[in-house]
Formats: sequence, structure tokens, C-alpha cells
Amino acid sequence: MAPLLSSMRPRRRVAAVALVMLVIAVHLFVTQRVAQRMADFATQRAMPPRISVTYVRELELAPPPVAAPVVVAPAPPRRRAAAAPAPAGPASAPVAAEAEPAPKIEPASPAVAEAPPASVPATEQASAEPAAAAASVAEAFQWPTSTRLTYELTGNYRGEINGDAQVEWVRVGTHYQVHVDVRLGPLISRRMSSEGELVGDRLLPSRYDEVTEVLFRQPRRVTILLGPEEILLATGTRVERTAGVQDAASQFIQLTAMFTTRPELLQAGNSIEVVLALRNRVGSWIYDTLGEEEIATPIGPLATYHVKPRRVISSGNELSAEIWFSPQLRYLPVRLRISQDAETFVDLVLARRPEIAEQ
Repeated sequence: MAPLLSSMRPRRRVAAVALVMLVIAVHLFVTQRVAQRMADFATQRAMPPRISVTYVRELELAPPPVAAPVVVAPAPPRRRAAAAPAPAGPASAPVAAEAEPAPKIEPASPAVAEAPPASVPATEQASAEPAAAAASVAEAFQWPTSTRLTYELTGNYRGEINGDAQVEWVRVGTHYQVHVDVRLGPLISRRMSSEGELVGDRLLPSRYDEVTEVLFRQPRRVTILLGPEEILLATGTRVERTAGVQDAASQFIQLTAMFTTRPELLQAGNSIEVVLALRNRVGSWIYDTLGEEEIATPIGPLATYHVKPRRVISSGNELSAEIWFSPQLRYLPVRLRISQDAETFVDLVLARRPEIAEQ
């Protein structure tokens, strides 16, 4: 019996050692997979490096738009018709008295016998001019160089708040970045960044990042990845990508480009649809154009067009933005009112002329 027991002990030890090694191997495998996933998650969450540019001059103001005068075609001269010969007799006397003598009609000379070529009425010329001008603007449109706008901020969040903000448009070739930085003193800041490519007159965002920092709290991050076929929302949900979709930052520049090529969209009563990729969904927003307004700014009064979202915000996590675009500054937004509800909003008004980078 003793030899049998002594021979079984080494086998048990080997089995125990093998079991321990298997547990260690499984643990290492799981740990490695978790570490890899955390690394992938960190890579996904890490914001792309911000492109640095140097601003060298300020954008000059264009003259305020003036309504085109209405051109009225001159009325053609009235010709008096020749009076018909009056029948003989007393009954024809009153008619003969009212009618003028018939003009003498001479045969037309060969030089004037043919009618001149028909000309386009002045009214048709006037109506064709805006369309031709719009087509010319569309053909001449080019994406602007890198531009930075600085705003003064006022608003309300559990009381009156003040701060500053910047919107930065950076372009290198066909690659772009849009950054919206909002600061409420040293307590609260939010940065929204969009990155992607330029395709024709469209922004094609590939990534949106948002970081909100509040003093004594952990930063709150939102990342949306916009792939060629689908969009990965911040909640982890994947949805099909919709043509023309924008994000919360890129929409401002896309609207600027749209109004530059098609200023007639800003006429009061028109509506513009924008599809936005938000934190937890992709939705359609309708902006109504309310007409022209003059906005007082530190650089003087500016002519603008007021655009307001039609959507009624039902979720406290979503923000809406009223925007005032100025044709004097290449249709850039000179005022933005970003609201969560009637009591929570920030109002941004342009503080200085936009700064332009080198070509």
C-alpha cells in the first residue's frame, strides 16, 4: 500500500501544478484582452491632435447688402388708330366731330419695312439677373482659409453668467477641423470638435468629440465616429449613415457655405433641413429663416439674417442654436443663442473682426 500511495503523490502534484498553470494562462489571456479593449477604447476616446495655424490679419467688412432696385419696363408709346370713314348723312355728324383726321399713310421704305429683332423686356432681364448672379457665386465658391471668431458670452445658468467663446475653422488642403470652445470663467468649459474631409461644397465629418469640464468633477466626454456606411454614437449604438449628415460643430460651417452659394435661402419664410448626429441619435432639424435683423456688436452694427430651429426640445440633454449670419462677414455667424430651455442658455455675440490665417 505504501508504495502505491507514494507513486500517486507525484501525479497529484503534477496535476495541481498543471491546473495552476492553466488558471494563470486563462487569467493572463483575459487580462490581455481587457487591456487591449481598454487601449482601443482609450484610442477611440482620445481627441485628435488640434491643427495649429497662425492668424495674420482681420477680415474686412463688406458693405451691407442693398436691395436691388425694381426695374420697370417703359410703357410703349400709344398710337392713335385711324378713324374709320363716316357714312354719309346727318347721323354721322357727331362721330365725325369726335374723331381726329386720319393720318396719311405712306408706303414704308425698304430700310424700315422689316420689323427689328425682338428685344428681351426689361422686367425679364431684371428677374434673370439674380439667378445669373447666384450661379456665378456658386461657381466661384471656394472653401475659406482658416478663420477664428471670438465672442463675448452672456447667459443664464442658475443665475447670470459671463464668459467668452471661440469658433475656429481650420483647413489644410481637403482636411478640416471645426472647434467650438466655450468658457464660463474658471468653473465650466466645453469644447466641441469636428474633423473630416471636404467634398465639393459639403463637409464630410468623420469624428465628433465633446468634452465638458466642471470644477471638482471628472470631465464628461462624448465621441461620435462617422464612418462611410454607419455612425457609432456615444452610447455605443450603430446607425446607418444618412447622406449630408453633420454634427453639432460642423453644422455652423456647412450652413455658412450653403448661404454663400445660395443666399436666396435666407429670404424670410424659407426653411433649411439639417441632419445631425447627436450623442444618442441621428435626427433631422428644420431651421426657419425669420428675415433680416441688424445686430449691435463691439465692431459696430452688422446686417444679419436670423435663422431659428423649428424643433421643440423635449430632452434636457439636447441644445438648440439660433444663429444670425452676416453677409458683411461672408455669412459667418456673428451671434449664436444656444439654449437648453427658457432658463438655461448662453448668448454669443462677435467681439472682434474674424481673424484670417495665411493661405
